[in-house]
Amino acid sequence: MDKIFSSFSTLLNPSQAELTAGTSFWQDAVHAGWLEKQGDVIKTWRKRWFVLKDNKLFWFLDDDVQQCSRVRGVIDVSKCMSVKGCDDALGREHCFELSTRNEQMYFVCATKADKEGWLSCLGKAVVSTSRDTDGFTEYLGY
Repeated sequence: MDKIFSSFSTLLNPSQAELTAGTSFWQDAVHAGWLEKQGDVIKTWRKRWFVLKDNKLFWFLDDDVQQCSRVRGVIDVSKCMSVKGCDDALGREHCFELSTRNEQMYFVCATKADKEGWLSCLGKAVVSTSRDTDGFTEYLGY
């Protein structure tokens, strides 16, 4: 799993504009909610607020997302090939995996209903976009 985050961290200090690519992440999200993800350097699970908008999955430290909020990271879902449940793989309940051809990122939801909601929305986003699978974009700001 160490390899997963090495390519995710390709941009060390991107600007807010580079991360958001003009997306109005603070309004009209397709889906939003709390998820746990592993930290990039310290592999502990951290609770973050996630927002899915314009085939990008953004995350923040809190759920009060405004235009001036600092984006902690983003995944371009158009570069993903699949999203699927992975409770057995992680040994935790309510988990899912977002994958490119070469790598995976794991998330943990609080409830089964949360997991089903994320799988549905992310699944639609993956299917609706091209399958160019270069990878994820994240920076060190978890």
